[in-house]
Amino acid sequence: MYTFDPRRIQKLESLRLSGIEPFPKARTVSHTSADCRAAAQGLSAQELDASIQEFTIAGRMMAKNEMGRAGFAILSDRKGRLQIYVRKNVVGAEAFSLWKKLDLGDIIRVRGTLMKTRRGDLTLRVLELNLSAKCIRSLPDKWKGLTDIEFRHRHRYVDLLMNEETRRVFQVRAMVVRLLRSFFQERDFMEVETPMMHVIPGGATARPFITHHNALDMDLYLRIAPELFLKRLLVGGFERVFELNRNFRNEGLSPRHNPEFTMLEFYQANATYHDLMTLTEDLVTWLVKAVKGSLRFSFQGKELDCSTPWRRVSMGDLLIDATGLSQEQLLDPDALRARWMELHSDEDPAALPESMGLWWDWFFQELVEPGLVNPTFVTRFPVGISPLSRRCEDDPAFVDRFELFMGGQEIANAFTELNDPQDQAHRFARQAALRESGQDEAMFFDSDYIDALSYGMPPAAGEGLGVDRLVMLLTDQASIREVILFPTLRPRHGKSSREAEHPQPPSTDTPAPATRSRGS
Repeated sequence: MYTFDPRRIQKLESLRLSGIEPFPKARTVSHTSADCRAAAQGLSAQELDASIQEFTIAGRMMAKNEMGRAGFAILSDRKGRLQIYVRKNVVGAEAFSLWKKLDLGDIIRVRGTLMKTRRGDLTLRVLELNLSAKCIRSLPDKWKGLTDIEFRHRHRYVDLLMNEETRRVFQVRAMVVRLLRSFFQERDFMEVETPMMHVIPGGATARPFITHHNALDMDLYLRIAPELFLKRLLVGGFERVFELNRNFRNEGLSPRHNPEFTMLEFYQANATYHDLMTLTEDLVTWLVKAVKGSLRFSFQGKELDCSTPWRRVSMGDLLIDATGLSQEQLLDPDALRARWMELHSDEDPAALPESMGLWWDWFFQELVEPGLVNPTFVTRFPVGISPLSRRCEDDPAFVDRFELFMGGQEIANAFTELNDPQDQAHRFARQAALRESGQDEAMFFDSDYIDALSYGMPPAAGEGLGVDRLVMLLTDQASIREVILFPTLRPRHGKSSREAEHPQPPSTDTPAPATRSRGS
């Protein structure tokens, strides 16, 4: 049985006994705190006193200062915070009695006129006061704030109440999503929706989540990427498509990885990955300017300069510099293994890769990726770790692919698409063989997708851009959990859900107590 805070329940019952419903139906609200600030812009205290315009706002009470027959409070609504002033001889005895019983966290509705205090603070002089919803759980301490990271992630609603910076992060996220849509719609891309449950998981090399459809009596997989469905739409004649999608990958947690995350994927017929580099530069610089106001900004203590053109460099050239190996040695798995063991003498040799492509991936993630601070397009990946990419015309061991890195992390992955059904079938077969050998992240053989390619897919390029990581950059957050409203968390010991946890943070009522997978 859920246990409520007995002190707050006592106050709740006291309100009901006095004839006040603590959870009444909604009443009309005419303005927000921002509307009040806008109306007072440029007006003196005397001009505000002379104004008879009334404002009705509703918000949560975040601070309260009682002074006998009057008092001040801070209300917080979706547009910010505003001070209110309550006086007994103005609101009446009944409303003032309610005012005296209010707690921090209560949601109230007030009607009044604007004024300025002697200190010049904009304030709503309350004429009418009503309770909209009683808060029966104590808020965290107003001085120490809500600093417990685990509590903030598990109880995001409290985090949003207490921390203006948290609200700002998610306001920026909403802005980014809105801008992404407008960018592609203006360029004649059509937004589409593709299945979230797949018969065959595909579009990336990752371990999927498995569910079961009872009516069909079959297992389904939560999508790891929408790529293969979006390319089916290219076959069907939709030459420019994009999807803002949720993906699910049954892999480890880290500051950059959450099992459920948001990607933007877009595909353009009659384009190459070179075209998408230009498009990506345009997109990201436009977003950075819109959010940050400048192409130069700070991320985790490092200065990023997004001025174009961005650096373009091959993966092999970066690995030569990072490992000290020659170009010939980079193509030799034995030489790569030997170099790795020089750096990691205690690692189990049986757990090491065998292919050149996987070795490149391992070395790159450890030695190169953290140093790619300014926007960098890394190109020319091995075909073995790029099962859906078109081969380079000058060397079929590599593919026409790039990954964009900013702030030491991968932001986007793109390539010229493989549209040869025979080559794709061969690569699927290779992936299926790897899967049978025990590589859980290898792809399945998708015969329906081969059927689609057999009808002819136009030459095209496609890209996946990590929305969460982009928002991390734009809001200067080190962890992906800070930009996902409800991140995936391990349940507390002995608990099975968030509803069963409910630890109590320090409150105002009581004293505070002293993988190595890169994707497709």
